[in-house]
Amino acid sequence: MKKIIIGGAMAVLMSTSAHAGTIGASMAVFDDKFGTLLRNGMEEYANTLESVDLQIEDAQNDVAKQQSQVQNFIAAGVDAIIVQPVDTDATTVISKIAADAGVPLVYVNREPVNVDTLPQTQAFVASNEVDSGTLQTQEVCRLLNGKGKAVVIIGELSNQAARMRTKDIHDVLATDKCKGIEIVEEQTANWQRTQGADLMTNWLSAGFEFDAVIANNDEMAIGAIQALKAAGRSMDSVVVGGIDATDDALAAMAAEELDVSVFQDAIGQGKGSIDAALKLAKGEPVKKKIYIPFELVTKENLAKFQGKN
Repeated sequence: MKKIIIGGAMAVLMSTSAHAGTIGASMAVFDDKFGTLLRNGMEEYANTLESVDLQIEDAQNDVAKQQSQVQNFIAAGVDAIIVQPVDTDATTVISKIAADAGVPLVYVNREPVNVDTLPQTQAFVASNEVDSGTLQTQEVCRLLNGKGKAVVIIGELSNQAARMRTKDIHDVLATDKCKGIEIVEEQTANWQRTQGADLMTNWLSAGFEFDAVIANNDEMAIGAIQALKAAGRSMDSVVVGGIDATDDALAAMAAEELDVSVFQDAIGQGKGSIDAALKLAKGEPVKKKIYIPFELVTKENLAKFQGKN
C-alpha cells in the first residue's frame, strides 16, 4: 500500500513500521508558489511508484522546526529524507543529524552550504543557479540594448539562490555588452508577491527612475508589475524579468506585462529528489550534484512552457 501524508501526521507514521521506500520530506514553507509546484510534483511522481510512502511536512520557514522534523523522521524509521532547506547556511547540522543516524538525505531546490562536503549517502538535486540569473539578465540587457537603469528585487538573503541570482545579475551587467546598465537600487522582498509590490510602491514614491526591474523570482516580479500598474506606469516603458516560469508568470507574459522569465523545472526537481533518495536507500551510488537545466522564457517561445509548471 502507498500513502502520501501532508503535514501533521507524524504520530501516525511513528506508530507504524516504516515501509520499503518510506520517505520523509521537509519543505521550507508551504506558502510559496514555486515550493507548492515542487511539492505537487513530488506527490504526483510518488503516486506513480509502487511501495513508496511519502510524508511531507511544512517547516514554516523555521530552522529549528526543520531540524526537529528531520529528527522525527529518523525516529520514525524512514528509509530516506528529502529537505528543501529553510536556511541554506544551516544545512551542516542537518547533514550531521542524518549521517550520524545512517539515514540517506537529499537536498532539493536550494543548495546547501556544505554541498561540496556532503557525506557519501547525501546528494543535492536542483538547477544550477549560475544559469538562472545569467540567462535572465542577458535577456534584459538585450531588450535594453545594453543601456539604461535597473532596480533589483532580491529573494531571502538567507537563501543561496537569492545570493547567487543577484551575483549573476551583477556579473552580467559588468560585461562589455551590458555595462551601460546601472543598478540604481536593490533590496529584498523575500520571494513574496506582496512584498515585491510594497517595495516597488516605495521606490516609486521615492522618485527612483528606472528602465528595468530584475527580480530573483516571478512572484516578486508580479508584485512589482501590480504596483507599477497601480501607479499608472505603462508596461511598455519598463522591462520586467523574473525566474521560475510559474503559471501566473506565463499569464503575465501573455498579457504583455512580464518580459522575461527562466523556466525552473519543479516537476523534474521533485522527481529527481525522490529517485535519488530511493537509490541512496538501496545503497546505490548517485551523483553529489544532480542538475535539472534552466531554460530562458520569452514572449517568442512562451507556448513551449505553458502547462509545464
